[in-house]
Amino acid sequence: MSEYEKAMYEKAMRPEDITRLFVERSNAGDAAGVAALYEENAVIAYPPGRQTVGREAIRELWAQVLANRPRFEQEPPLPTLISDDLALTSTPPKDGSGARAQVVRRQADGSWLRVLDQPEFVRPTR
Repeated sequence: MSEYEKAMYEKAMRPEDITRLFVERSNAGDAAGVAALYEENAVIAYPPGRQTVGREAIRELWAQVLANRPRFEQEPPLPTLISDDLALTSTPPKDGSGARAQVVRRQADGSWLRVLDQPEFVRPTR
């Protein structure tokens, strides 16, 4: 992603902004915009059972997912934990199936980007 492309996107100025921006960009079908929410070497635990590493690979992953035009809804965030330039954000899925969690890092300009993304924690069945 070029510096121009990065500059054209709204930045997450609070850790909680990333979830809102993710939903907006995903629903617009903007895989590059979703990828811009991640650091260059970020890791996402998706697809289930695998990891996708790096912003470009994350963009490619979301391009495939968004090609099916899924619809995402905003989920209310759980309290954010912040320690210096790191934060842990999480949301409970509306269907009650588990949780989502992300580690985000404050950037030099004060904005936040995802470093680690666990989009699905599924409750084990017994």
